[in-house]
This record gives sequence, structure tokens and C-alpha cells, in this order.
Amino acid sequence: MTAAPQETRREQILATAAELFAARGFHGVSVADLGAACGISGPALYKHFASKDAVLAEMLVSISEELLTVGRARAAEAAEAGDAAAALAALVEWHVDFALRHRALIVVQDRDWESLPAEARERVRTLQRQYVDVWADRLRELHPGLTRQPARAMAHAAFGLINSTPHSGLLPDVRMRELLRQMAGRALGMGASEPGGARL
Repeated sequence: MTAAPQETRREQILATAAELFAARGFHGVSVADLGAACGISGPALYKHFASKDAVLAEMLVSISEELLTVGRARAAEAAEAGDAAAALAALVEWHVDFALRHRALIVVQDRDWESLPAEARERVRTLQRQYVDVWADRLRELHPGLTRQPARAMAHAAFGLINSTPHSGLLPDVRMRELLRQMAGRALGMGASEPGGARL
């Protein structure tokens, strides 16, 4: 019974930190700033996280874990029917949804990557490589003859497109969702035997 409020407070701290780090940069936010934004004192923050570095580490590791876990599940569910295009579409839908809901996290990931503690940075790298390979595997199923490295490159390019939401989100989310879904689908050659009509 006592765990739920602590979990809620941790989630609040992580969400607030993401917004502050995105607005000011990791080094532009003090523990006192973060505590004040969460309605607690700076020292009270240490009841939940050992340091500001620990906040950043949990923030970026947890989103990488979520992307991989949900991405795998959605792709596997769609792939049960043996439809590679449906599996890839499920991945696109999931990543678009994530990018629209977590603009601040995308900014923090891009800008404050070097501030991550070494262990957390390596964990994020590992999770991200696994996530890329989920996409690459689906791409190779959809496009026979596509080799692994080009498939990984296509996945990274799609992420760049979808993760543009902090800058490209000029339309209401409903319209941005459809725009990003369509653009990513075209970029990945969904509905074509070879991406861009060329064998890679």
C-alpha cells in the first residue's frame, strides 16, 4: 500500500525533469530547480533518486526499454498472420505514437546524451541496437534481398523522420500522426517489393 505514492512521485519527477531538461538542458537545471518544479525540496529529491545523473539515466534507459518491449510485442502480434507489411506498419504506428507523446524526451536524448553516466549510456546503446534490429528484421522480410546493414540504415532514417516531432509538429496531433505514418511508410518502401524501386 505504501509503494504506489512513491512510484507516482518517481514518475512525476521523471516527467517534470524531461520538460525541464528539454527547455534548459541537463546542465541548466539544478536539483533545487527540479525539486521546486515537483513541489518538494531539493534534498527531498534524494529520497527518490541518488543524483540528478540518476534521474537522467533512468529517464533514457526506461524509454529505450519501453520502445523495445512494446515494439517487439506489436510487431510479433502483427507478424502472427505472416504479414511482414502489417508488422512493419505496427512498428511505425508505435513509434509515431511514442514520438508525439514524448517530444521532450526526444530533445533530451539528442542533446544530453553525453551527460549520461557511462553504464547507462552503454545500456541505452544496447537497447537501441536491439530495437533497430527489430525494424531491420521486418524490413528484410518485406524486401527480399535487402541486406542487414542497409536495413538498419533505413530504420535509422525512419527514426530521424518520426523523431522530428519536437520541430515538425506544426499540425494537430491527429494530422501529424497521419502525415508521419504516410511519410515513414513511403520511405520504408511499404507496399513495394524493393525500397525506392532499387535492390540494396
